[in-house]
Formats: sequence, C-alpha cells, structure tokens
Amino acid sequence: MASIIRWEPVRELSTMQSEMNRLFGTFFDSPTPRNGRRASLRSWIPAMDVTENDNEYVLKADLPGLSESDVNVELDDNVLRISGERKSEHEQRSEGYHRVERAYGRFARSLTLPEGVTAEGIKATFDHGVLELHIQKPEQHKPQKVAISIGGEAKTIEGAEDTESSQAA
Repeated sequence: MASIIRWEPVRELSTMQSEMNRLFGTFFDSPTPRNGRRASLRSWIPAMDVTENDNEYVLKADLPGLSESDVNVELDDNVLRISGERKSEHEQRSEGYHRVERAYGRFARSLTLPEGVTAEGIKATFDHGVLELHIQKPEQHKPQKVAISIGGEAKTIEGAEDTESSQAA
C-alpha cells in the first residue's frame, strides 16, 4: 500500500533559496584572478556591538591587527563614522601560499546618533584590537508648564488628575 505524502511548495522554495544563497556565497567569497594574482572579492566589514544603558551608548568594534593610528573616528551632523585600513601582511609571491582567506583593505561603518550628541561626549579606547566608544546620551528635553490665565487670573495647569479634582470642588 502506498502512502500519500503532502507536497509543500513553500518548503521546497525555501530549500531552493538556501541552496542558491550557498552557491552565490561560495562564488563571491572565492578568490579570483586579478592583475595576474589571486585576490578576494570579499570586502572587510568589522563586527560591532552597540549596547545602551541609562547614561550612554557603548560601541565595541573588533579591529584585529590594527593599531589606534590605523583607525579614524569622526562625528559629523549626528553621524558617527569609523573608518580605517588593514594592510595585507603577506608579500606578493607566486609560491608558498596555498590559500589567503583573511580579508584586508579599507573599511567604513556609519551610525546615526540621536540629535544632541557631541564629540566632547564621546570617549574612545583601543585595547587588544577592540575599539570601544562610550557615547554620552544627550539630555532629554523636559516639558515645561505653561500658565494659562482664566478671567484675568493666572493658573498653572498641572495635569488631568488635578483638573478633575478642581472640578469636583
């Protein structure tokens, strides 16, 4: 007796999409000849973590093999830009290298920060290949009370609860 198997086209599409992603990833990550030598098409984008507490944002970026002089941190119009370059460590020789996978070259990461963040409110440290930025949060604007005069007498309106209690009186 034959069993009936339900065909689920969505599952097959998902499987096909995963396979295509794997094939394209393999194609674009593999070294290809360029100017008579082998080079990687993959660009280097450093990994970053951004966390938040009550007073500040903390950004940590992994920059292995770089020193603080290889990295630039700029703040322009509420956009924080981290950029730099990791140079190739190997000499260009046709022998002795079986595979070069470590990416190198220029990189740039940009983050939009809340309005009011200043360069003076950013502290940067660089230790063991990790750039750490402490970005002080801007002060939040607090609502101000506005006096409204009723019949020539100025009263300050506090809120809905105070209005209800004054109407009951």
